[in-house]
Amino acid sequence: MIELSLLDISIIVAFFSITLLIGFYVSKKSSSSSSEYFLSGRSMPWWLLGISMVATTFSTDTPNLVTDIVRNNGVSGNWVWWAFLLTGLLTVFVYAKLWRRSEVSTDMEFYELRYSGWGGKFLRGFRAVYLGVIFNVMAMAGVTLAAIKIGEIMLGLDPLETILYAGTITVVFSTVGGFRGVVYTDFILFFAAMVGSIGAAYYLVNLPEVGGIENLISNESISEKLSILPSFDDPDLYIPLLMVPLAVQWWSSWYPGAEPGGGGYIAQRMLAAKNENHAIGATFFFNVMHYALRPWPWIIVALASLIVFPDIASIQDAFPNISEDKLGQDLAYPAMLTKLPSGLLGIVVASLGAAFMSTISTHLNWGSSYIVNDFYKQQINKNASERELVNVGRISTVILFVLSSIFALILTNALQLFEVILMFGAGTGLIFILRWFWWRINAWSEISAMFVSGVISIALNFTNLGEFLFSDTGFFKSYYKFPFVVIFTTLIWLIITYLTKPDKTESLIKFCQKTNPGGPGWEKIRKEAQLQNIIFDSGIDDKTWSVPLGILCMLCGCLAIYSLLFSTGYFIYGELNNGISFLFIGIVFSWGLKHNWNKLNKLN
Repeated sequence: MIELSLLDISIIVAFFSITLLIGFYVSKKSSSSSSEYFLSGRSMPWWLLGISMVATTFSTDTPNLVTDIVRNNGVSGNWVWWAFLLTGLLTVFVYAKLWRRSEVSTDMEFYELRYSGWGGKFLRGFRAVYLGVIFNVMAMAGVTLAAIKIGEIMLGLDPLETILYAGTITVVFSTVGGFRGVVYTDFILFFAAMVGSIGAAYYLVNLPEVGGIENLISNESISEKLSILPSFDDPDLYIPLLMVPLAVQWWSSWYPGAEPGGGGYIAQRMLAAKNENHAIGATFFFNVMHYALRPWPWIIVALASLIVFPDIASIQDAFPNISEDKLGQDLAYPAMLTKLPSGLLGIVVASLGAAFMSTISTHLNWGSSYIVNDFYKQQINKNASERELVNVGRISTVILFVLSSIFALILTNALQLFEVILMFGAGTGLIFILRWFWWRINAWSEISAMFVSGVISIALNFTNLGEFLFSDTGFFKSYYKFPFVVIFTTLIWLIITYLTKPDKTESLIKFCQKTNPGGPGWEKIRKEAQLQNIIFDSGIDDKTWSVPLGILCMLCGCLAIYSLLFSTGYFIYGELNNGISFLFIGIVFSWGLKHNWNKLNKLN
């Protein structure tokens, strides 16, 4: 536990006071309608939405998660989430404009636009609860768990005290300010979080026991953790750490903030943009910041923590009051922060509070939007007034936070939850990618994928079947478990797709007219539309179909951002030649991206 100085306390109080004032300032406009409360009237510029996306994904559990990964698997272990860049840029260059054209209020509303009859209505209501409540509560629980650990180590707070203090401010702010309040305060939270993380990394790497960045990099106990790519000599390292994430995970698994085909709170921000170009600009800015630049301050602190706190026992010795069920490698990050000086400590604590508020407020508003628009308004009271919908949104905001807090008290570490969420979404991602471009996918495709993925994941993770099939003594290595779930789930939903009736042609024609996806997957529907004298703006014979060029932009963007990621890392390591080489490669692919993006804009 540390003692906060008057300066630290003043910084923290001032920061949270400004945040609450913004929430109350925009409350009147946010309360005028459900559209204002959840989408701010679809008037947001790209730069504000992009910063909001970055701030939202900079949660209290993120540096803890990165620290857990680095201490266990080294820097290369981060490919488990770096691989989601492919998902992110596919959303930027292919799906952002489609979401904006759909003009839905939530991505759940998409189901009734895409699927006809009972199936679309069922999916909209069911997934509103499934994602908006169950998955959303799990995601928020991970963030709250990190706040609990930070509160225990840094401030000596017990879990309930942390939830009470941090949660009360966040819930009040989220309930009053709505989406507009979330986005406006994210702008401030982003800069506070970046200053805090960079300042902490600079100070902590220069602690006497660490001795600066050069001594850190040359330390024998650290050297095996530094590689940005895992060793290709050992399949037990490169298959789970690199091959599975890059070959399977990014397109096959649903994860909040990295949904294949877009979705969740990323889709919410795209839907709130002024137009298609602002939606694209926001998501691209987010991906550059999220993957190329922001991870390194956390990685540096994680590496330094291996010298100061080489194992869990050393953390427990330094903080004996930590409860047994919360001990884990992820505690090393807040443990390191206790060594910060007055002033910087206040900024970092405020930035961590900012990260907590930004993420939780986004999840609360996003989950509440599902409950209001896709469950309450559709299933409970179709004639509800705008005032009633806003009030239901505020009540559901409080309930969601209470549920996530209860679940957080049960959890042990962030990586544990990350892996569970990934596994539960395994195999569903391909549907989210293809449903925009293949007419044959129907509601039963998604229903079967959700059901099978969930059942198989439970069976392999919470019964002896997983140990029997996937372990050192089983039939397969444990890292084949995820691809198995993906393959099995995909086979089942493909079979179900062909065994069930397709959606009504009339509904599919309306979907194409609204979103204009184009491509060979809609050839049959295009021909049916022509028989009715309906001509789509884009078709398989139309040279203006933009998806192939969008995929080329995605590949150029990924190579540019990954090159920047490598370049930054090598400059930090002092390997100037490698740093310059990857910087040059990044510039080349950035030029290729700009060239193809200009061509893409002309097609759009």
